[in-house]
Amino acid sequence: MLRFAALIAGLGLSGLAQAAATHYPLTVENCGKPQTFAQAPQRAVTIGQAGTEILYALGLGERMAGSSLWFNDVLPEFKAQNDKVERLADNDPSFEAVVGKRPQLVTVQFEWMVGEQGVVGTREQFQELNIPTYLLPSDCEGKDNLNGADGTRTQPFQIDTIYKSVSQLAEIFDVQARGEALNADLRGRLQKAKAQLAGKDLSNTSALFWFSSADLDIDPYVAGRQGVADFMLQTLGVRNVVESHEEWPTVGWETLAKANPTWLIIARMDRRRFPADDYQKKLEFLRTDPVAKHLDAVKNGRIIILDADAMQAGIRLFRGLETLSAAFASGKPAQ
Repeated sequence: MLRFAALIAGLGLSGLAQAAATHYPLTVENCGKPQTFAQAPQRAVTIGQAGTEILYALGLGERMAGSSLWFNDVLPEFKAQNDKVERLADNDPSFEAVVGKRPQLVTVQFEWMVGEQGVVGTREQFQELNIPTYLLPSDCEGKDNLNGADGTRTQPFQIDTIYKSVSQLAEIFDVQARGEALNADLRGRLQKAKAQLAGKDLSNTSALFWFSSADLDIDPYVAGRQGVADFMLQTLGVRNVVESHEEWPTVGWETLAKANPTWLIIARMDRRRFPADDYQKKLEFLRTDPVAKHLDAVKNGRIIILDADAMQAGIRLFRGLETLSAAFASGKPAQ
């Protein structure tokens, strides 16, 4: 992201002036529901770290009235912006807390937060108060969110949905040049991660993403097929050993042991909703569990620690791709 900041600085006033200005009122089609903006929002609330960090990357921290639903600490380059924004909740905020900030936009990372069965509220509830909601397209396009909390992919995750989020949010806030620069940086990082593995045969390499566990004694939440984490593996030419199309299904360790992935990728997070949110507890489990400790990845130290939000559809995904690419290229996790 430091490269992106330099790119923005390099645009200068002339570069910013070349981007077409937003014409208001602006109507944006978002996950099947048109959202209209009379002007660029001056007060936004975010529910989900991915949307929060996209706005920070666009330099819009001063337009934010509150944030919520954090998996990891904010990236260092966004700390100055984040320090000025009230955190409404580490996890899901109440409807009243969000509305109380009088937002002119609410960005939402997951439909299970704001949707037909939203734990915070429905989009209709916000619309009744004339508050537009923007659901990140990555969580609605090609996905059925009525089937379990994390939903089921009906089509493979498309990286273009992240670029779409950046472009549409940039248009809503009338900062299109910043959006174009950010997307150019993200595309470049993806290509660099792929290029690092050029010519390397990974056809027999497999991996497992372990996000968390409601309890360490029960089946873990792991990444299914067609989701964001699976896209990361597909992009780098590595096979996901989990076959479910659920976004984060639970799968037993005996089943996972039979699949015996080459690599284990475990989430590091700062939230503490479940015991296994602590990655150190994951590592201790892997070393001592009578089944898991026999996995080749555990015995050979092929365990990658990755920020949980790098496994989500946001700008950290690209940093995650870089981390995975470096590990797969060298055959050992980064220290």
